[in-house]
Amino acid sequence: MNLTGAKKLDNSQRVKPFGLSDKLGYLLGDLGNDFSFIFASSYLMIFYTKVWGVSASLVGMLFLVSRCIDAFTDVTMGTIVDKARPTKDGKFRPWIKRMAGPVAIMSFLMYQSSLANASMTVKVVVMFVTYILWGSIFYTAINIPYGSMASAITEVPEERASLSTWRSLGANFAGVAIGTITPQIIYYADANGNQLVSPERFTMVAGVFSILAIICYALCFILTTERVKFESNDKKEKVSIVKNLGVILKNKALLAIIGAAIVLLLSMLMSQTMNQYLFADYFKNINALSTLSMLGLPVSLMLASVIVKIAAKFGKREVSMMGMFLAGGICIIAYFAKITNPWIFVGLYILLTLGSNAFNMLIWAKITDVIDYNEILTGKRDDGTIYGVYSFARKIGQALAGGLGGFALTFIGYNSLAATQTVEVTNGIYTVATLFPGVCYIIVALILMFAYPLTKKVVEENSAKLAAMRESR
Repeated sequence: MNLTGAKKLDNSQRVKPFGLSDKLGYLLGDLGNDFSFIFASSYLMIFYTKVWGVSASLVGMLFLVSRCIDAFTDVTMGTIVDKARPTKDGKFRPWIKRMAGPVAIMSFLMYQSSLANASMTVKVVVMFVTYILWGSIFYTAINIPYGSMASAITEVPEERASLSTWRSLGANFAGVAIGTITPQIIYYADANGNQLVSPERFTMVAGVFSILAIICYALCFILTTERVKFESNDKKEKVSIVKNLGVILKNKALLAIIGAAIVLLLSMLMSQTMNQYLFADYFKNINALSTLSMLGLPVSLMLASVIVKIAAKFGKREVSMMGMFLAGGICIIAYFAKITNPWIFVGLYILLTLGSNAFNMLIWAKITDVIDYNEILTGKRDDGTIYGVYSFARKIGQALAGGLGGFALTFIGYNSLAATQTVEVTNGIYTVATLFPGVCYIIVALILMFAYPLTKKVVEENSAKLAAMRESR
């Protein structure tokens, strides 16, 4: 089925106008996603290495293998979504209702402390099976329709930018909740002040987050409304994944945003993973880690209150680019400063968050810009397929972050069974946590500057072209 355009509902099918309900529902959808995604990105490596005693390099291999599987499942799911016929609940929303339970349950099953004393063979098998089912199958089946849904909720660029901002706030709320609460529950100090992990509490936290995820998904389904319907000229035409990819990969904007996404996720998720080891083993201050996560929320709220207006004035590409330069510069300063006071590090990291969030709060609006751009190039509306390709790119960044993080820990000599690490190891953790993301952030800024074509002017021109195209249909 080739999606050839979009139309608003006629008078007999009128629905409530776009508003706060949609924004809140879309926020809750990403909040649900991130109760498993951010939790896994930040703590799954900790669980496998410190609770199950699995080597960091083997965990890195798991992440890389699962992302190879995603090369098929992400794009396939995007094509399935594009081919699916709309129901009374819309084209994308039904997938949220169908997959909320499976993704939350499998997320919980990944953190079973009862297997800590099982054989390494059993742990490795369970690790691979549960992680691949969660990330490559169930999470893919809910996240791609959720992300594609933004273009069906509204076709107004400013409203889409607002949805992107609210979605990012959902991720920030999840990040704050996970980053603030989790360390206080799962860690405890021994007589020497070393930070140790409680296996049973780890499983308990995973269970609570899974329940919260289901609640958030349910509210997302209830509060959002799909207003834009996508038509099909030939319902019998089969969708070829290879053909779709061939067309989409000619989209320069998509290629650039894919490159930026891979590098950005590589830096952000590497930071999330390494920060757990940085504060536990280098600073030996888990309270500072919780404070870092907690302070991120007011910064995000402040930025969210102005980012749409700033982007409307200067452009999403332009604002995101400057944010990346700021984040990269702060990381590199931190690397050369060799900070030993955790509170000074927290202060610099909050400034870094301003820069990185400037990109993240607008990324989903940029994806809808890319989808619009592809419709102008091809005459087709391939929301699901494009989002599937982009989702796969994000997972590559996630896999590389997890894989390289595991390999880096092994390379610098990290001992997952030791209560105390050597000075050489802790200094190595500091280097990976600062210099590496700093370079990555600057690379993202350069990609936006030289390779991403959707400037403020081009986006406005594309919006006018699409309006004319749809009026003529």
